[in-house]
Amino acid sequence: MAEYLPPANGQGVESGKHKAGKHRAGKNKGSRKKGRSKSRPSRNNAGSSLPPTSAGTISPPPPRVVISPEAAQAPVRAVETGAGVIVPERVALWQKPLPYHRQAYAAIDLGTNNCRLLIARPSGEHFVVIDAFSRVVRLGEGLAQTGRLSDEAMDRALAALHVCAEKLRKRNVHLARSVATEACRRATNGAAFIERVREETGIHLNIITAQEEARLAVLGCHILLEQGDGPAMIFDIGGGSTEMVLVETGETVPRILDWQSAPWGVVSLTESIGPIDDHPEARAEAYAEMRRCVDEGFADFAVRVSPMREVALAQERIRLLGTSGTVTTLASLHLELPHYDRRAVDGLIVPADSMRAISQSLAKMSYAERVAVPCIGRERSDLVVAGCAILESILDIWPAERLGIADRGIREGILRSLMASGGEPSRAPAQQRNFVA
Repeated sequence: MAEYLPPANGQGVESGKHKAGKHRAGKNKGSRKKGRSKSRPSRNNAGSSLPPTSAGTISPPPPRVVISPEAAQAPVRAVETGAGVIVPERVALWQKPLPYHRQAYAAIDLGTNNCRLLIARPSGEHFVVIDAFSRVVRLGEGLAQTGRLSDEAMDRALAALHVCAEKLRKRNVHLARSVATEACRRATNGAAFIERVREETGIHLNIITAQEEARLAVLGCHILLEQGDGPAMIFDIGGGSTEMVLVETGETVPRILDWQSAPWGVVSLTESIGPIDDHPEARAEAYAEMRRCVDEGFADFAVRVSPMREVALAQERIRLLGTSGTVTTLASLHLELPHYDRRAVDGLIVPADSMRAISQSLAKMSYAERVAVPCIGRERSDLVVAGCAILESILDIWPAERLGIADRGIREGILRSLMASGGEPSRAPAQQRNFVA
């Protein structure tokens, strides 16, 4: 029977931010004097009469960035994690002036396949989501062959980021952080694309390391781990890479014991195999090659975690939690949902054997057959097989009987980091004290 776990509580400690523009509609004030009324025209925070931008258009240039002298001279300090020391890159925080102090917080995650935004307000130790956005942009399409982000892929991502920028303005976001992951890490024109995003949308994307990506994913979803003692495994199957993180759970944020990032996500693995002939033998051969690539990518990690895996197996307390479109899609198929329902999937516990069986069944299907499967459709049909291959390799490395499903991850980890600091500049690390005037 499916089990559900409680919602996440607020934990975390880190990192910076970026700006996506500011806009607040002014309030119309009316007064009545001698039978006549007057109204005050609306104004926005920046004193500009420019209209909000929309998806697919070129936004007005972002406001000038003013950095305080002490912020400009502040060194980048190391931030301690359970797996050693991470030295984040210097990033910019977007701080709204008082009296809009504790309002909405936002997180943007631009991945190899998706662009996602989450806007939330603190609510005790939790947060309440007030707006969200997700769009498949396939930023990493063709990257494996060319080493560059294509013009078409960048245009798709920019259109999605324009939508994000508009939502940040409409929601009066107080503090935000925007990150880019594997596609921008690998592309030779990744840095140039980040600058173009800043110029056209006002959003400051920070290209984070694979280690920081793993840390944020753990921070965002660890609360959904099954209760228990000893080490547990959390993984995130992305578009361009997959992270596996071995953690030791405690009363607060888990301590990272070991981690590994392999350069295989659903996009990069699919493109590395190339077109597959439409007959069973070719599909079986391609799937086996996918499994081989992933196994090779995690081979060293599998050896390192084997002693703890054997102990956990002997004591029957091996726990596994996954966050990705792959696991949420397969969980939907396990539940036989006619369409995706986050409320039914997030926090679900599924037998690992069921996930294996579904993976192997999808790998044998033709493209047309997968398109017809509910919760897959045309958008995921060409990438889901690579996700299945990655998942099966993970189940070999950490053979839990049950798999926890999380429809949350990096964005939630960013929000918890921002909210943990309370949005106070004085409480943020030195590398977080750059603000937009």
